[in-house]
Amino acid sequence: MFKKFCNQLHSNEPFITVEITPPHGASIENTIETIKSIGLHKKVAGFSVTDNPLAKLKMSGVLSAIKIQQSFNKPVIATMSMRDKNKLSLQSTLLGANDFDLRCILGLTGDPAKLSDQPEVKGVLERDSTLLLSIIYHLNKGVDYSNKELKPSPKPIYPFAVSNAYSKDMRRIKKKILKKLNYGARGIITQPVYDLDNAKELLEIFEECKHESVRETAKEAELILGQFPVVRARTANFISDKVPGITVPKAIIDEMNLASMDGEDKEQEVGFAISKTLFDEIMKLHPKVHLMTHNRFDLCDALIG
Repeated sequence: MFKKFCNQLHSNEPFITVEITPPHGASIENTIETIKSIGLHKKVAGFSVTDNPLAKLKMSGVLSAIKIQQSFNKPVIATMSMRDKNKLSLQSTLLGANDFDLRCILGLTGDPAKLSDQPEVKGVLERDSTLLLSIIYHLNKGVDYSNKELKPSPKPIYPFAVSNAYSKDMRRIKKKILKKLNYGARGIITQPVYDLDNAKELLEIFEECKHESVRETAKEAELILGQFPVVRARTANFISDKVPGITVPKAIIDEMNLASMDGEDKEQEVGFAISKTLFDEIMKLHPKVHLMTHNRFDLCDALIG
């Protein structure tokens, strides 16, 4: 399963993953049934599962990922946030997940604990996401973070990392991508991309980083372009004004604002058309895409076609 997943990532074949956010509740079964009902699992290479995004309480990302992977028999990239775990917890979770064959891990520093909806939550941040990449590097050598031999050794773990899509100084993005490749990341998933020129620049930067990396695994690493379809003008404006690391072209903002003046149906029609055109263009340029839709699986299905 994982060999096919990685081969597809490194080939010229389309490679699409869909992000799933677990529920604020004690079962992810409804999410699984929704995906099954529209057949989305038949159109994608795999899924990813978030880990308490925005520090809001959700069902365990790792346990959700195990259930989703078993339900669809497709690899799931489980997000692990550094915000909530020290290195002991990270290693313990990775070893347990490994026994359930959950082996694709996305390392995130995590949104600040101050954003949480839970009272007096404190972060456990020991270091940024490179600590998790370093831990995975050790586990893949058959030792823990203190270099003690693991018996039995874990099955190979495939580490993923994230990158902003845009910066006024793109050298900052290059520096961070190179750092993560040097720590062993096999795939870098970007924040949403809304401009084809932005996508091309990211691809150029990524190729430079692969050549400059000191890590042998970087030669096989891939860039996965994030896509977050915008079907509401206020969402487009919020992303453009408030979310760092993403740029939304003024032409898209203007078109969405004008559409919103003609009612919600027109707004969504125009937003979907813009998103579909961009998705198709990105797939032609570089068919490695990660879809983020806040569990709008019907929207994912329509975009993929």
